[in-house]
Amino acid sequence: MIFEPCFIMRVIYTVLFYFLTPFILLRLFWRSIKAPDYRLRWLERFGFYKQIYPQDVIWFHAVSVGEAEALFPLLKLIQQRNSDANILITTTTPTGSARVKAVMAESVSHVYLPYDMPDSVNRFIAKFKPKLAVIMETEIWPNLYRACANNHIPLYVINARLSEKSARGYQKIPSLVNIALASIKSIATQTQEDTDRFIGIGANKACVLTLGNIKFDLEVSESVISSGAELKETLFAGRFVWVIASTHKDEEAIFLAIYKQLKLKIPQLLLLIVPRHPERFNDVKLLCIQDQLNVVLRTSGEPVTQSTDIYLVDTMGELKLLYASSDVAFVGGSMVPVGGHNILEASVIGVPVMFGPYMTNFKEISRRVIEQQAAIQCNTSNEVIDNLLRLYQHVDQRTTLIARGKQFIQQNQGAINRIYALLSEHLS
Repeated sequence: MIFEPCFIMRVIYTVLFYFLTPFILLRLFWRSIKAPDYRLRWLERFGFYKQIYPQDVIWFHAVSVGEAEALFPLLKLIQQRNSDANILITTTTPTGSARVKAVMAESVSHVYLPYDMPDSVNRFIAKFKPKLAVIMETEIWPNLYRACANNHIPLYVINARLSEKSARGYQKIPSLVNIALASIKSIATQTQEDTDRFIGIGANKACVLTLGNIKFDLEVSESVISSGAELKETLFAGRFVWVIASTHKDEEAIFLAIYKQLKLKIPQLLLLIVPRHPERFNDVKLLCIQDQLNVVLRTSGEPVTQSTDIYLVDTMGELKLLYASSDVAFVGGSMVPVGGHNILEASVIGVPVMFGPYMTNFKEISRRVIEQQAAIQCNTSNEVIDNLLRLYQHVDQRTTLIARGKQFIQQNQGAINRIYALLSEHLS
């Protein structure tokens, strides 16, 4: 019997996945030492479920918090126009799971995405019987995608992006990637560059559409804006508030050093630090204490006094509120080689935005926002200091950045409606 290269490659991939499973579980356990939620719900990752769930679901997958946040407006639009839709959301991380539960509550079902092994995937599909599968951004799972095709489940990848580095990696395993891409009905990309790269790794040209980035279609309620303003007037009264959002390991130390220098020139400066991952809250607190800085934790309920240096946000899901209570925002994950985070959320709320040199995850957005002078990129600590001082001293420059940021977002909105139209035949 002669086997196709695609089949052989998928068998090798699957065997390797089974072999690595004990190490994957060991990694989950290791992560659970600081983040206990990683120790929970392991059965879901293998397609076993303890409770009854709806079937014939419209299934969306969002890896973690960022993808989930971008997905919520589309989900709410679907619910508005299809009140009887049974929606299932899968995530990979506990933080993504927590965000889905906080925002969507009981209006959707939620489980972890099963590992990409045939038995796990088949149990998942048998349990939920999806009538539509929608994957956010760039998640290519050969066994999962093939199972969708075998079960005649229309599969879409939306808000898709593909970096040059990832494209080169996929081109090295064409037999494995091609069988996955052949299972996709349509890919809705963020930019023309993403479209070209997907076609370059083997996607059917007729199936790849450039529909824009749904992260521009942000929703921020007036209650969040007003609550942020109230926080600024009460808890942060008399302070110039600078929020550093979604920070990563080694990044807080950079900003604490910057803060010490800026504090000499801006006595009323208050630094808000919002770590990306909850398991790092205590590490950041200890770092502040080690630097002999006066730190107040958000969960402590303690007042912010004139002697407070750092307000450490040890909660999840409050970033919009904190943007609305700040004078300037710096979006983290960009001063260390992580790849950056979404800068649009701060802009739509109405706060001047700064970010660092490492923005590979948002390369196109960062390039365009700089071209329109709607945000400030800082390549070094000295540039951060110089730009923050300038924004502090010149209110008109803050106002201009805010206006340009909002204009930039408005000019690029509409992707959600385009993607809804793409999916609409399967939503009724």
